[in-house]
Amino acid sequence: MIEQVFKLSTGDTKAIEKVIFDENLHYIHLVFNKDDSLPEHYSNSNVYMTVIRGILSIGLADQQIKTYEKGTLLKIPKDTLMNVGNKHDEVLEIIIVKAPAPLK
Repeated sequence: MIEQVFKLSTGDTKAIEKVIFDENLHYIHLVFNKDDSLPEHYSNSNVYMTVIRGILSIGLADQQIKTYEKGTLLKIPKDTLMNVGNKHDEVLEIIIVKAPAPLK
């Protein structure tokens, strides 16, 4: 078999899955219920964030928190302060791709 196969969770339970973490990119799958969030942090690479379902609540740098619905792709530059979470009743599912992969 040439290809590698990876499985993502498909339920509504909170999940932070580091699906691919190699020298090329980081591919992370997140499932958040209402009021789940990541700790506020600076992006350590270019971040491509796709909302698969639900509504993403995100504050970037000194901006107010904005919301993005499913079907939205955000491109966030390296070294941007990020506040990522779910402030809504609907389950939030997002895919995060970091490229190039962070050196640390």
